[in-house]
Amino acid sequence: MNSLPRITLLCAALLAVAACSSNRVDPKDYSGFLKDYSRLQAAKSPSGAPVMRWVEPGIKPEQYSQVYIEPSQFYPKPQPTAVISAQTLQQITRYFNEALRREMGSVLTLAKAPGPGTIVVRPAITAVSTHNEGLKPYEVIPIALIAAGVNTATGGRDQDVDVGVEAAFLDGGSQQVLAQVVRKGAGRPLENNTQQLTLDDVKPVLDGWARDMRASFEALKRKPK
Repeated sequence: MNSLPRITLLCAALLAVAACSSNRVDPKDYSGFLKDYSRLQAAKSPSGAPVMRWVEPGIKPEQYSQVYIEPSQFYPKPQPTAVISAQTLQQITRYFNEALRREMGSVLTLAKAPGPGTIVVRPAITAVSTHNEGLKPYEVIPIALIAAGVNTATGGRDQDVDVGVEAAFLDGGSQQVLAQVVRKGAGRPLENNTQQLTLDDVKPVLDGWARDMRASFEALKRKPK
């Protein structure tokens, strides 16, 4: 069998690395959970992660003293797999609720229902998926590429874990949309395509999102009027 030219293998590997290493949100991945994606713009979260975001011009965060966090949901509804069980999916939404309540509750009073002076947080987890890990730079040589291909075929290659979220922030009295955000993150890689995903594999992502939501609100309050 003729081997592929070295340059072809090199290009394929570099493309694989680029495709798998970015947490940037691609518009083709929008779930439809938010009502309007046209106003979203590329930005950085407080922790420096790439996001797509929109904030109502002239928003006055000082008007809000409470926050009501709607139960997080999956959108669209996911189908459990051999790697991602229904129990894990339930644990993910439950933990995300706790993280949001912990972080947002540290700067605003947690409300039991929407109302005037209350920000409503409406979150949805839009993706939890696993896929073959991208090739590392040291693998960009023909013999290693061939070996990596065999390893992938036999299911032995590490699996990257992608998680996506979309959230809308509303005025609890008028239901006006105040802000929207779309972002993705990477969980802890799995050793192969048979290892089951657990909540611990994605906890750091969920915690980071919740912290950034809280930090974003604090940054708005500090912004010069």
